[in-house]
Amino acid sequence: MLVLVAPGQGAQTPGFLTPWLDLPGATDRIAAWSDAIGLDLAHYGTQADADAIRDTAVAQPLLVAAGLLSAAALGDIVPGAVAGHSVGEITAAAFAGVLDPTAALTLVRRRGLAMADAADVTPTGMSALLGGDPATTIPHLEKLGLTPANVNGAGQIVAAGTLEQLAALDADKPEGVRRVVALKVAGAFHTHHMAPAVDTLAQAAEALTPADPRVTYVSNKDGQTVATGTEVLQRLVGQVANPVRWDLCMETFEKLGATALIEVCPGGTLTGIAKRALPGVRTLALKTPDDLDAARDLIAEHSA
Repeated sequence: MLVLVAPGQGAQTPGFLTPWLDLPGATDRIAAWSDAIGLDLAHYGTQADADAIRDTAVAQPLLVAAGLLSAAALGDIVPGAVAGHSVGEITAAAFAGVLDPTAALTLVRRRGLAMADAADVTPTGMSALLGGDPATTIPHLEKLGLTPANVNGAGQIVAAGTLEQLAALDADKPEGVRRVVALKVAGAFHTHHMAPAVDTLAQAAEALTPADPRVTYVSNKDGQTVATGTEVLQRLVGQVANPVRWDLCMETFEKLGATALIEVCPGGTLTGIAKRALPGVRTLALKTPDDLDAARDLIAEHSA
């Protein structure tokens, strides 16, 4: 059984979209999406520097566009399940047919702008903790006033909070944590700092008419499968201020009988976690179009 997943913010790198625009029809598709949301996706995906694409209002629609473009290049596939990490949930909603690509990009554009505005209120950020036991790490973070915003499994938790709180974490790591790595994001996502964005996103969602998922949709709120488009959309709104439980998503993949996992562009983060947390599951990250043939072979072997 094949699972198709989409990464979250921080996966972007300068120029990562460049090779994908050489595919037939890709430039036209990106241009149409750019016009629909008022953002030059081709520029940011090919020419902009790291600082420019770290901007939340840019990074989020860019990641969703890249995920949709790379998935489309795989052809008409029917995965056994789909899921996304953080903003990748909007990409996954499009995979599942809950939202069409233009609706998904319109929603993520509003999401990015609203979260950028919320991040401007207080200087905040996120740091990944590598190693350690969640039973020890999470109480330590809470003692410092930090939120375990992403519980990713495989020994990785992402802490979020003010820059002062993150500095305190650097000086006082939880027992067993090997490294603390600052992430390339511009705010404390999936925490109470993002609460102002929830209302804005709820208003944007009211204009959308979601369809029920065509394939199994796994929510990163709690790893549960969601059967209706209305509930998917509600969860997309609420998740900006609630932690991501990717560890529970992977437990669900395992229960569903996953045998392979493909991560769309810019892939690498989620496949890296899956290699440690899901032994025996074949993984493949779409980084450039050179990965497409191997992905198609994997799909032929493992599709539902």
